[in-house]
Amino acid sequence: MSQLSAESFTAITELFHRISGIKLVESKHALVQSRLQKLSTDSGEDDINVFVQKMVRGQMPESLLVSVVDKLTTNETYFFREPQHFEDLARRAEAHRDGSEFLVWSGASSSGEEAYSIAMTLADKLGLGKGGRPWSIRGTDLSTSVVDSARQGLYPMERARNVPMDFLKRFCLQGFGPYEGQLLINRELRAKVQFQCANLMQPLPTLPMFDVIFLRNVLIYFDGPAKTAIVNRVIERLKPGGVLYPGHAESLAALSLPLKAIAPAIYQHA
Repeated sequence: MSQLSAESFTAITELFHRISGIKLVESKHALVQSRLQKLSTDSGEDDINVFVQKMVRGQMPESLLVSVVDKLTTNETYFFREPQHFEDLARRAEAHRDGSEFLVWSGASSSGEEAYSIAMTLADKLGLGKGGRPWSIRGTDLSTSVVDSARQGLYPMERARNVPMDFLKRFCLQGFGPYEGQLLINRELRAKVQFQCANLMQPLPTLPMFDVIFLRNVLIYFDGPAKTAIVNRVIERLKPGGVLYPGHAESLAALSLPLKAIAPAIYQHA
């Protein structure tokens, strides 16, 4: 197996940065090699450096470029990550009494755990089906493969370690036979969440105005100007008075944005 050279690492990560806006540092060299090696072999190119050269020169099919972006996008997540946001969301949903549909956007939804955690929270507070108050969720991600996975709503049980037992019983189905050790989000809840691809560094697809936007654990990959551009683009879809949840490690204080901090990692549209 060939080794990814320093020159090839620079070339492929610069290409990835131009497409996604995400910068991969040298410490990710081994990760980049491991994720690209199978793509290289499957494409018929045993030398990963030749594979990278062909990618950079545009000599590979566009579908393969999509696969490269999918492979280099980190998608580590689990249900009810950073629970303070879901506690705040529950309070806001319960207080929403104007009769309009309560809309939430999971802006970097990865394989869907965040969006379905939102859905369980809203189903609990606003109801699900007849008699409930209207709500829906939009989930977007750069990676086509994780968007496809999110639509399925099928997960290993270990990712559900933070899901309240009551929610597991009400909103999830336990797998048996070939699906042993997995859970499936039930059909009624899946129907409330719509997933689609979106690149936050580019003009966004047509989206409604949202009451709440989750934009968590994605800004850490960008420099200051890119962060500002992304947040400005995202909050164009945030209702006046609506709230934005970044990750707890992602302060927006240094960015010039029409947002005010109202609690740790909770910002309101000014």
